[in-house]
This record gives sequence, C-alpha cells and structure tokens, in this order.
Amino acid sequence: MICHEVDYTIIGNDMQIVEVELDPNESVIAEAGAMNYMDSEITFEAKMGDGSEANEGIFGLLKGVGKRVLTGESIFLTHFTNNGSGKKSVAFAAPYPGKIIALNLKNINGEFTCQKDAFLCAALGTKVGIAFNKKLGAGFFGGEGFILQKLNGDGMAFVHAGGTIIKKELNNDTLLVDTGCLVGFTQGISYDIQRAGNLKSMFFGGEGLFLATLSGTGTVYLQSLPFSRMADRIIAHAPSVGGSDKGEGSVLGGIGRLLDGK
Repeated sequence: MICHEVDYTIIGNDMQIVEVELDPNESVIAEAGAMNYMDSEITFEAKMGDGSEANEGIFGLLKGVGKRVLTGESIFLTHFTNNGSGKKSVAFAAPYPGKIIALNLKNINGEFTCQKDAFLCAALGTKVGIAFNKKLGAGFFGGEGFILQKLNGDGMAFVHAGGTIIKKELNNDTLLVDTGCLVGFTQGISYDIQRAGNLKSMFFGGEGLFLATLSGTGTVYLQSLPFSRMADRIIAHAPSVGGSDKGEGSVLGGIGRLLDGK
C-alpha cells in the first residue's frame, strides 16, 4: 500500500508537537493517547492493525496484534481521517520532554528500526512491525529488549526521544552507546552489545554493565535523556515524609494512600 502524502509542522523546542495536515480522505495512524488537538472535520477510530494491508484478513490482524503485545504497546492504533472538504490538521505530542524526529522513509530505503516506545505517528500505509534481534546477548542486556520496532513504507513517520537528539552518520564505523540512549537506526547498521570494560568498571563505573555496539554504514539517532534515566532520578530524589523501607512514607506513597482513602 502506498503511504498517504501528509504535510507537517513541528512546533516547540523541548516539548514538541507535530501538527499533521491532511488533504480530504487522507489518514494518519498514531499510538493510542498521542493526539493533542484536531480540527472538527477529522474523525478517528481505534483499529487493530496499522492499515498497511488493505485486504488483510482476521489472521493477519491477529498476527499484527500479537506483535504489538510482544512490544508492550496497546493492541490498537488510532486512525485519524480528514472527512472534510479542505485541508485539516491533527496534532500529536509525546508523553515526556524531548524531540520529535521526522523521517521520510522513502529517502532511507523504506525502513527504520527504533526502540519499542519511540513511534509516535505515521502516514497511513506505514507498516508498524517488530524486529527480532537474532543475537541473544543484545536481547537480554541491550536495554531496548529483545524486540525493536520496525517501520516500513514510503511516507512520513515520526518518532520521539528524550532530551537532545544526536544524529550520527556511520561509514563502515563502530559506535559504542549507553544502551538506553539509542533511539533508532537505518538499514546497514547492525546492533549488538558488549561488556562495559573490566569487572570493576562494569560494577562501579556508573555506565551500566553493557554498551550497545552499532556498526556498519548508515544513520544512527541517539537521545541524551532516556525516560528511564529521568524516572530513576525523580524517584531517587523524591523527599520522604517519614516512612519505611518500602516507600510507604514517600511523597508518591502518600498520594497513593490519599487516593485509596487511607
């Protein structure tokens, strides 16, 4: 299926929104809950599947749903369609601070591999699948897990990452990266993990036990602030209000007790 040709504008600096402009009968697909605002003539519907296969049967749908379950994402994607007579807009925002990367899949050989929660939205016709890493080491220790998302198509796709985005062009090179800082990469790049130095460095260096090894020729996108790192810092610095070892005395624990009526 040929992807719909959508226009877009990225708004903001550190907490960005992508506003997608749709011609009549054009559609865009997005992760559930990503929509920020839209014109009244745009309708939306949650569907099982990305709509890339126009005549996909029930078994094809179930296969796609199974893949999304493996990635930990919602089994539904939301399809937004312009049912008006002129150009209409719908905007999408990511759930935490960072940047939005606009990818024209046609210009990168129709494929992009990214971490499982990076996908934000894409033109209808984009196939949102999964990529199994055949090397078990990368799966168990790679930070992004055994399964990465793979986007295929010839239209626009948008991914999100935390903090500042760094774009690296590799030309038969090798790049070592903190496993959580990897956003995604184009065809021609292979992904594996390696031990982070000697045993002392692994346990006391503060850089994690393993590093991602990216090698080949292509483009790699990195993020300066993975959401997991930001969440760890917030939890570690949350002030205590007099509690226990299990977190009942933390601010988050206090909020939980209030919600439970205790």
